[in-house]
Parts: sequence; structure tokens; C-alpha cells
Amino acid sequence: MEATALESDSGNTNMAVIRVASPSSVMMNSGGVSSVSSQLSSSDCCTSGGGGGGGIGVGSGVGSGCGGGGSGNGHPFAENWCFTQVKVIKFSYMWTINNFSFCREEMGEVLKSSTFSAGSNDRLKWCLRINPKGLDEESKDYLSLYLLLVHCYKNEVRAKFKFSILNAKREETKAMESQRAYRFVQGKDWGFKKFIRRDFLLDEMNGLLPDDKLTIFCEVSVVSDTVNVTGQSAVSQFNVPDCRLADDLCELLDSQRFSDFCLLVHGQEFRVHKAILAARSAVFAAMFEHEMEERKLNRVVITDVDAEVMANMLRYIYTGQAPPNLESIADDLLAAADKYALERLKVMCEQALCAGLTVENACDTLILADLHSADQLKQQAILYINTNAAEVIESTGWNTLVNKYPQLLAEAFKALATQQTLPLLMMMGPCRKRSKQT
Repeated sequence: MEATALESDSGNTNMAVIRVASPSSVMMNSGGVSSVSSQLSSSDCCTSGGGGGGGIGVGSGVGSGCGGGGSGNGHPFAENWCFTQVKVIKFSYMWTINNFSFCREEMGEVLKSSTFSAGSNDRLKWCLRINPKGLDEESKDYLSLYLLLVHCYKNEVRAKFKFSILNAKREETKAMESQRAYRFVQGKDWGFKKFIRRDFLLDEMNGLLPDDKLTIFCEVSVVSDTVNVTGQSAVSQFNVPDCRLADDLCELLDSQRFSDFCLLVHGQEFRVHKAILAARSAVFAAMFEHEMEERKLNRVVITDVDAEVMANMLRYIYTGQAPPNLESIADDLLAAADKYALERLKVMCEQALCAGLTVENACDTLILADLHSADQLKQQAILYINTNAAEVIESTGWNTLVNKYPQLLAEAFKALATQQTLPLLMMMGPCRKRSKQT
């Protein structure tokens, strides 16, 4: 829609061109409206009376609701939800003032445009107001520009606005806009007391007054309505059972159903499933892939793993869970986890052994960690030995470390020397060269 109105006032011609854009919708959640404060400087948006007003903040995104709760896929959902749609109407207005240099130059003098609205059916009436020589003593060297709500059928409306001057090429220049939506009531205006300096505006070199015409372009965005749509999530009507994968696989192991391979450990048979063992352990996968005797017989004899340790290792392979008695079998289970390339179980054992370090077992734990490449446990064991060296050297494990694993003893001493040297060097500071004596 486009409408043009001409009005003559004391030799000044006011041309109003209204362009109504299609209403745009801003989506927000039910808690998305907040008050936005703003510090107003002399060049910021303000009312001609110096008053303040509240702002409006619009949040985006609604989705499945605002509340807590969870779903099987990890995304939050709520049993009840609200979708709030804020409608914003945008329109523009152009005001041309002929013979601008002849406007009365007394401070505080007011010049108003004709009224305009977003369309013929819009009951909100607006106008622009300027003070050619400022509003007060502070702004006497500026042109002041305001948007005034002339008529309003509601208690208040909220709107954002943008002012600019069209130059000789009809291009927007010297644009200023509100940073938030301001609260307008009937007879209330908002704008800029120091919109543009008069000397800059009147300078012909700047091209802002072609043929002595001042053309002001104004864009307004008005919050027209809000609509709430509420509902209940269908997701809340379904109770998704907990995952039983670990329990089901544990039951499959215990029942031996559909088993296709046998592990014989010190006379005890463990009926297992090759597919599960191969999926969880690269060592078992290699055993089943190659033409080995075990593959042909679907049976293997294991002599270097205790039956209890094997039972707990298989339970981990099927369920991914550490055994409840991990602390008591952590050393043997660590060796088994290393043999069958079960890295996660191996680290679980390292953690349990580290938590159980004592003066008596520190050296044995260091030896165990070195044999099975448990690097994290090895570092912690060395640190423990160095921290408690006076007590550890009295333990039986110390003699074993000295006599059979001298390389580990050297590593421990190297770590101890590093720990003691670094603080000493930091205290001494940089070395100085000795001066030659003459």
C-alpha cells in the first residue's frame, strides 16, 4: 500500500509517503519478554520531555517447552508448552520540507509533519516533529527530531524507529535508530535531541539540502499483537523403559544360550559367543579369524588366567561394567585385560590399584605396571615411592625392586632427582658466568 498526502503550512510543503511492509513475525517463548535498560547520552534516543520508558526484549525459539524432564534421546521436553507469536508491523514515512533555511530559528520552535499510520485501517496515528534549532540551550546547535504518537486506542504501544536524511541522490545518510522498542502512550514522543548539527546540515558541500529541501525518512516497527498457543506434549504420554542391554547380555552369558565357543580355564568351562568376544577384544577377533586350531575345535585352553578372573573379565566384555570386587582382584585382572587388549578395563584396574597403594605394595605395584605397560599406574607408583621413600626402602618389595628390576629403580631415582632439582633451580635463579681474574 502507498499513500501520498500534501499539506501546506506557512510556505512549507509536507509530503508524506507511506510504505506498509507485510507484518513480520518474531517467535519467542513464554518467558522471553524482559525489560531492557539503556544508558542514554546526549545523542541517544530520548523524549522531548526527558522522560524514560521501558523496552521490550524478544527471545527466539520455542521447541518442545520450557520445563525440565528428559527423554530417551537426551533432548529436553516438557509435558506442557506454550508458543508465543509476537506480530510486528513495519512501515515507513517520508517528510519533505521545502525552503528549510527559512524556518524560524528560535530555540524550541516546533515543526510537525502531517499524521500517518501503517494503513487506512490502522488506528494508531503518528507524526514527526522537529526543532530546527534544537530543543533547549544544550541542543541549540543541532536539529532535534522526534516520533510522536498522536492517537492511540490502547494504553500503550511499543515501537522501534529509524531516522535518516535523504541527500540529493535520494540516498539515506546520517541515519540514527533506537536500540530497543520504546514505550509510547498517546501524546508521547521519542527521538534524538542532537540528531544532526545545524552547520553540517546547512553546508551546501554536504548535499543534504538540495534546492533547500530537507527530506527526512522514517522507518517504524510496531508491536501489534501477541498470540499464545498452548498444548501438551505427546511425548509425555509414553514411558520409555530403561535400557536393558547390559542385563540382557549378562543373562545371555549366564544362560549359555546360542553359545558357539568354549574357554577351558583350569578345568572350568565358559560357554561364550564368538561374535561378542570378537567385537570387544582384538585378541579374540584375531584368534577367530585365522586358521588356528582353536577356531577348528571351537575351544581353547587358557592356563595363565585364574577362573575367577576369567569370569569377571567375561562379565565386563558382555556388560562393560567393572566387577564389584575389583579392588581384591585388580592386579590379576589388569594382567588379563592387558593380554586381551581390553584398554578400558585395564585403566579401571589401574585406578583401583592406585587407590590402594601402601608402603608394602608400592614396589610390587610398580613392577606390575611396568610389566603390563600401565603407564598411568606406573607414574603414580613412582610418585608414591619417592614421597614415602624412607618407609618404602624398609619393605620386602624394595629388595625385589633392587635385585631384579634395577632399571625401574633408576627411573624412580631419576624422577626423584627431577622433583628435587626443579624447585632448587627456581630458588637459585639463572646461572651467572664467572668473571676472569686478572
